[in-house]
Amino acid sequence: MSSPGSRDAPLSLIKHHPVAAFLVIVLLLSWTGQILSLLLLGDILPGILAELLILLGTAILVTGVADGRPAVRELFRRAFRWRVPPAWYVAALLGVPALTVLVAGATGTFHPPAGGWGPLLGYYLLNTLVIGALLGNIWEELAWTGVVQHRIMDRRGPVIAALLTAIPFALIHLPFAFAERGFSGTPWSDVAISWLVLFLFAPFFRLLMGIAYLGTGYSLFIVGLLHASFNASMSTKLDVFDGEWQHIPALILLLGVIAAANAFRTSRSKRSPVGGDPDVRTAQHLATGPGRSPGKEGDGPQAAG
Repeated sequence: MSSPGSRDAPLSLIKHHPVAAFLVIVLLLSWTGQILSLLLLGDILPGILAELLILLGTAILVTGVADGRPAVRELFRRAFRWRVPPAWYVAALLGVPALTVLVAGATGTFHPPAGGWGPLLGYYLLNTLVIGALLGNIWEELAWTGVVQHRIMDRRGPVIAALLTAIPFALIHLPFAFAERGFSGTPWSDVAISWLVLFLFAPFFRLLMGIAYLGTGYSLFIVGLLHASFNASMSTKLDVFDGEWQHIPALILLLGVIAAANAFRTSRSKRSPVGGDPDVRTAQHLATGPGRSPGKEGDGPQAAG
């Protein structure tokens, strides 16, 4: 018969090492689900759906064990924090697709939508708002931004947090390289290129998510919209260009625009107190929020650095 101490050991590990525990659980279970989905069903989609449930369930588990039920409630409040400055909605919904079209035009890969701009816009909004954000990406970012990146940010700052979060974020997407042709039909040269692009791009992606999270006062709702708009700007969904890469430089351009705008605004305000902005401390007291309340619109540092 196991003793109470032995039963409590896993919970103690989670409490003292929440990020490490989250990553071990999520990566092992998600990889298992994705690989089995590809091997048994020839389709990665069931594995992706399982991944979303694993991410959400593990985020709740880790946050509840480490910080208690109030922290879990605060995490979900941030997932529905929609009252933010309108400029963030413009950036989250239109920034990536607009810049993707510009990149396509500049590189000679643009072509008009076959069915017209009206149906394309409706299809894009459906993919972004409903299929993407509400059914998937808000909950995905509740885990990656709200738990992992949030906690690392408290100790290492926004930029290092983005770089460190990018590693497991890329790792969990490794099986996606086999999504179209399976394990046996995908050349390893294609896999290598896919993984190289993934690991090079992931830090830019996570940095943009972090800037949006801080700039909106910890709105996981906006972060989820931004993630969904990136996914909806792929050529398979935004059919106005030839190729599969234009949305990647578009997101990097959006990151540069937002970072420059935040830096300019910060340089004009010069209002940070001595010792730094207290809102940089985000992780240790998730339930109550550090310093001033994160529930106010526009709270949080305006710059990533």
